[in-house]
Amino acid sequence: MKKSTSSTDISLNDREMLLLRGTAGTVALVKVGPRGQFFLETENEEIVLGLEPRDLIVASALSGDERTEKGLKCVLFMIREIRSPLIVLPKNHPASARLPIVVSAGEKTVLSCNIRPGTHPNQDVLCGSNEFDGLELTGTPEGVQIKNMPPCEILKVNFEL
Repeated sequence: MKKSTSSTDISLNDREMLLLRGTAGTVALVKVGPRGQFFLETENEEIVLGLEPRDLIVASALSGDERTEKGLKCVLFMIREIRSPLIVLPKNHPASARLPIVVSAGEKTVLSCNIRPGTHPNQDVLCGSNEFDGLELTGTPEGVQIKNMPPCEILKVNFEL
């Protein structure tokens, strides 16, 4: 599949979630919203992330069924609304291979299929399926700018449980 090298802007508000459905994976994202303080837990420290309302929380899964999409929404809800911390596993942690969903938060996220899931404290890179490798998501005041988007289904859904 050939990826688009141009950028696409999609409007997105605090009450919406954007889903990118591929054949081997799914990416979901929401705006950070007005309560922009999040905690990132690593093996050695707790880092406070101060994010802007325009920034994004992005979740990636290596599957694409309805159950996975519900899980993506739940994970994003847990982080944004319930304030669950983002957890970074140590390199070579055995649970890394079993993570069904991984999450990143910040102004910009680039997906990569060449990293171990859940082990990157820098919140600008996220594990994704091969088809989403190189996908770049940047928060804008109006929504999200997407670069290097592969052919995929794009859905905007209500972000309520």
